[in-house]
Amino acid sequence: MSSTAGQVIRCKAAVAWEAGKPLVIEEVEVAPPQKMEVRLKILFTSLCHTDVYFWEAKGQNPVFPRILGHEAGGIVESIGEGVTDLQPGDHVLPVFTGECKECAHCKSEESNMCDLLRINTDRGVMIHDEKSRFSINGKPIYHFVGTSTFSEYTVTHVGCVAKINPLAPLDKVCILSCGISTGLGATLNVAKPKKGSSVAVFGLGAVGLAAAEGARIAGASRIIGVDVNSSRFEHAKKFGVTEFVNPKECKKPVQEVIAEMTDGGVDRSVECTGNIDAMISAFECVHDGWGVAVLVGVPHKDAVFKTHPVNLLNERTLKGTFFGNYKPRSDLPSVVEKYMNKELELEKFITHEVPFAEINKAFDYMLKGEGLRCIIRMD
Repeated sequence: MSSTAGQVIRCKAAVAWEAGKPLVIEEVEVAPPQKMEVRLKILFTSLCHTDVYFWEAKGQNPVFPRILGHEAGGIVESIGEGVTDLQPGDHVLPVFTGECKECAHCKSEESNMCDLLRINTDRGVMIHDEKSRFSINGKPIYHFVGTSTFSEYTVTHVGCVAKINPLAPLDKVCILSCGISTGLGATLNVAKPKKGSSVAVFGLGAVGLAAAEGARIAGASRIIGVDVNSSRFEHAKKFGVTEFVNPKECKKPVQEVIAEMTDGGVDRSVECTGNIDAMISAFECVHDGWGVAVLVGVPHKDAVFKTHPVNLLNERTLKGTFFGNYKPRSDLPSVVEKYMNKELELEKFITHEVPFAEINKAFDYMLKGEGLRCIIRMD
């Protein structure tokens, strides 16, 4: 047992006190893990667009004060009652969604949308007792998507923690706990392009480039990147992208341009922007008879998907995916192994690194659209 097991830990955390205001490094108290919970020492975390979205709090219920963060790597410090498959010292990735292993979704081979632990962005407390494990001077600080990794220590449900190879460098594989796995799995697990096939990827941010990386790993011969920002095209070549289309520079709808480029349409497409027009284009640009389009991006709550039913009757398939169809505990360890055996490259996704004290710089980089992933070192 660690010397801190069962005790409150005082540590540094970056607290979001109100929407859109810089995070403040505070000393917080982190309570011990309760039933089916674990307390983690976070070593590296990274910033994902979802953190920025909920920090800005423009489109959803604002929950403050809050500790954001959900892409991270760390080590188990202590375990709560009932936890059997993790021990102090285990190397882990906390994940914003979970796998209870008991519900119908977890028992299904097809789904990763756990009934108990699927993402809940409004919940600021732990499931076990509806209380927060974080406090400052006795006042609660709320959790974020069950992870809250912008803290030196955090408490998560055991079902939201993937135990991984202890030899894997946490400053690299931490980015697999959200965006990179989402894009990679959308291609490898859902679109499933055949070797030599053509794939269009809409949106060349981190998730889209991870989808392109999946197409590269699968052996696609043509990977067409679609983005309204042409400055992204050069960097995307490192991820296997072979051709580029900027819809703003097209004289006709981008789906028609892609159909002409590919003799009737691409074999697979993956949409990673959440823009409803891009979603429709991604579906309509796949080849009739066998084309499959996969939607990854999260649309505006009032968005409506419109296409002619004939597009479906002509044997095109439209699919959606959540977290790349990976079950966090069962599947993430094998994604880490893809990196360890050099099948998957992660270094090219990491464009910046900052110490924890300068976490607001990571927000600045993302708001300016600079780079892909910024690693935040907790030490």
